[in-house]
Amino acid sequence: MTVAEETKRASTAPKGKATLVTQLVEKLREAIRSGAFQPGERLPSEAQMTAEHAVSRTVIREAIAALKSDGLVEPRQGAGVFVLDAPEPVSLPFQNIDRERVSSVIELLELRTAVEIEAAALAAQRRSPQQEEAILARHRDLFMLIEAGEPTAEADFALHLAIAQATNNPRFPEFLAMIGRSVIPRAALNQGEDPASQQSYLMQIHGEHADIVEAISNGEEAAARAAMKLHLRGSLSRYRQAHQRSLSKI
Repeated sequence: MTVAEETKRASTAPKGKATLVTQLVEKLREAIRSGAFQPGERLPSEAQMTAEHAVSRTVIREAIAALKSDGLVEPRQGAGVFVLDAPEPVSLPFQNIDRERVSSVIELLELRTAVEIEAAALAAQRRSPQQEEAILARHRDLFMLIEAGEPTAEADFALHLAIAQATNNPRFPEFLAMIGRSVIPRAALNQGEDPASQQSYLMQIHGEHADIVEAISNGEEAAARAAMKLHLRGSLSRYRQAHQRSLSKI
């Protein structure tokens, strides 16, 4: 029987081929994980596995393809199928950040500075009328919270996110969302300060935001870039100073 005939027969067989493939994949995967098949070792031939597992060659080939996509085996032309070393675990970005550590916060602020300076410039170039309205609305929201003496970190992040969205490049808001709202180190910066000092600090932030928003609204790319650079580098400097003050009290 030809491969084409066997494939056609398998595809029209009454019992599910997918189930047989899944079962065989799990058996072979477990054998590899348990060490029954060592890295560098060749798996049994198609004929041997067909006889051992009572399945067609098509099922064998699809199971091998699944194991290959998982990085567990490597078919070699004319030599057979060989077991590979266990793949290294994938390390997702921003998963090992300790936001209680000064170095982690500073690292994130430095990265935000590099990304958001360009985001502000692109927003000045590309914003739509609706996106400009959203930026202005988030800026007003933040100012109202400052005047009311309410927490501002969420609104601060929302403003930066609206600017990132106005780049019309989805990677910028994706980046901010991946880092998360806690990158705004508001509590650390205000810790131990009296209410009047906190209010003064927040009004300074509001002024920096106003310069960014105005430059974006006016379509001034260079001014938007400069205003965002001043704001985020100022945040980085203020965070370092707050940390130094906390160390001096120990």
